[in-house]
Amino acid sequence: MKITLAKTAGFCFGVKRAVDTVYELIEKGEKVCTLGPIIHNPQMVADLEDRGVRVVNDVDEAKNDETLVIRSHGVPEEVILKAKRTGVKTVDATCPFVSKIHGIVKEASAEGKTILVAGDPMHHEVIGIVGHCEGRVFVFESDEALEKLLENHPELAEEPLCVVSQTTFNEKIWKKSEKILKKYCTNQSIFGTICNATSMRQSEAIDLAQKNDVMIVVGGRHSSNTVKLYDVCKLYCDKTYHIETADELESCFFENAETVGVVAGASTPAAIIKEVIKTMTEILNPVEEQAEVTEVVQKSFEEMTDEEAFESSLDSLNYDKKVKGVVVKVTPSEILVDYNRGLTGYVSADEYSYDRNVDLTKEVKEGDVLDLIIMRTDDMEGTAMLSKRRYDAIAGWDTVVAAKESGEILTGTVSEVVKGGVVVTAAGVRVFIPASQATLSRNDSLDELNGTEVSFRIIEIGRRRRVIGSIRSVLREQRKEEMAKFWEEINVGDRFTGTVKSLTSYGAFVDLGGVDGMVHVSELSWQRIKNPSEVVLVGDSIDVYVKAIDKEKKKISLGYKKEDENPWTIFNNTYKVDDVAKVTIVSMTTYGAFARILPGVDGLIHISQIADKHVAKPQDELTVGQEVDAKITAIDDEKKRVSLSIRALIEPEVKEEVAEESAENEVVDTASEEEVVVSEAVLEETAE
Repeated sequence: MKITLAKTAGFCFGVKRAVDTVYELIEKGEKVCTLGPIIHNPQMVADLEDRGVRVVNDVDEAKNDETLVIRSHGVPEEVILKAKRTGVKTVDATCPFVSKIHGIVKEASAEGKTILVAGDPMHHEVIGIVGHCEGRVFVFESDEALEKLLENHPELAEEPLCVVSQTTFNEKIWKKSEKILKKYCTNQSIFGTICNATSMRQSEAIDLAQKNDVMIVVGGRHSSNTVKLYDVCKLYCDKTYHIETADELESCFFENAETVGVVAGASTPAAIIKEVIKTMTEILNPVEEQAEVTEVVQKSFEEMTDEEAFESSLDSLNYDKKVKGVVVKVTPSEILVDYNRGLTGYVSADEYSYDRNVDLTKEVKEGDVLDLIIMRTDDMEGTAMLSKRRYDAIAGWDTVVAAKESGEILTGTVSEVVKGGVVVTAAGVRVFIPASQATLSRNDSLDELNGTEVSFRIIEIGRRRRVIGSIRSVLREQRKEEMAKFWEEINVGDRFTGTVKSLTSYGAFVDLGGVDGMVHVSELSWQRIKNPSEVVLVGDSIDVYVKAIDKEKKKISLGYKKEDENPWTIFNNTYKVDDVAKVTIVSMTTYGAFARILPGVDGLIHISQIADKHVAKPQDELTVGQEVDAKITAIDDEKKRVSLSIRALIEPEVKEEVAEESAENEVVDTASEEEVVVSEAVLEETAE
């Protein structure tokens, strides 16, 4: 009979780190207590108890002379703070991958996002994750539970969400959950936080369960990841048995079986796995694989420092294994590539780009060469999962760091509007732009930036690779350059379409695109107005032209009145000398009456031209508002004056006499010297 042991069987990095921490403290002679069992393995917990390690359920239970070890599952933030307040000596052995999740949810909830956690709500790891959230948080155990959650809370469909998972969550259920979230939620950030070791462990378990007659799952019955391994194996192999130690092995497990697969949870010590393999070989007396199994077990549990173990765990993600892949086939959901290693590579849409709406069929075509990172390989299947997005992120990080040092301007796309600012994706790196640095003016809408391409500078690189940028600094420089160019190129007569920015009693200020010009109230209308608001309002878009420029003082005078609306132009196009017009009396003086010919053009009916008789004063014959017919007897285009006569229409039969009297009674010649001065002053005021 052939026995095959999974390569990932046994302690994961986080558990090994926590267990080693406790043993090191014991060897130093310290008294140790752990906040909950350090590991979900009763045999190892018993061994630690024999060495004096106590299990406590609360910080308050720790004694003054004890060192409290926080296990790899992590704890809520309040527990850490409580330990500090009470002065308990504490060693935090939280798995770095769990700590990463704490950082993700803490940051996201601080930005106002709702947190969704995939996992067992009663599991200590999930309780710890929830304890680092500031706002709303929901936990779901399955894809069905997620659908029910979204049904009960329809508002989540549009809320900004941050989605993480327990590190030991079932990968198959997680993928289903991802599809549901992408289908129903429009503003979600999904983080694949299933531990890579867990993912590989489950993948190996599935592979072995499909190929073997019997599956043995080794690990504590209270171990979450061990129980999940059992559930996974049971789906593909009916004869799956969960044991804690070799003593539980029975010969009946292997009846009529030719092959056996062995997997072990992340909390299962190497010694127990070795004992299980040894016992099985004695029971079954297999003819092959025994030497190979021993070698695998020994190789799987080499001693490492924490740093080496952490680097090794990162290494298992294969982030440093860069390859070039040639596109062989493209579908809407994935890309098939050949990367010359004898393996077929797959790049999912999620691993191709941060853009959730990316259409792979439009992005790449057969024959394209892509720079990729190997994420995971399956030698049994001859396949590999690859990522372009992560390759870009690695390359992009170098770009971001260099840009911070040099002040170089980067370009990216606003992928998200969040509480307090926007997120820009550039070179595969997420850059947070605070609201104060996102626009030129604090009043500008951030929503208008969403989905747009922007230029920015890196102004800070903080902890956990948190990158902060500024769009505003770039906009200010661009504005400065545009202004310099504007003042260099502007000329009198140039025309602009501007926006009315503000109004005063003496005119309107117009934004010409970063530079303001003023239209004086006298330039807004050909007619006399009391306030600019009679013609324009703030926000109006108007066409103006440059009347005068003071480049030294940076002032521009603008004109708005249009020549084709000039009353004098309209008058000249409508009337000529000897034409008869219906006019309205608008005012009177001692020497005559002024009559409105058309809006903006008045003419003078001299007192001698009001009637065919002597008139002592105009009021004796005319009243303000009265409409009369008058003949245009003279037009002075230069001074914009018009002479009118009612008398000329009364005596048409005595043409020579009328002509003679008209000549004698012209405004300038017939009026007294004093009247002439007054008349000219009034006419000039009217013209203005």
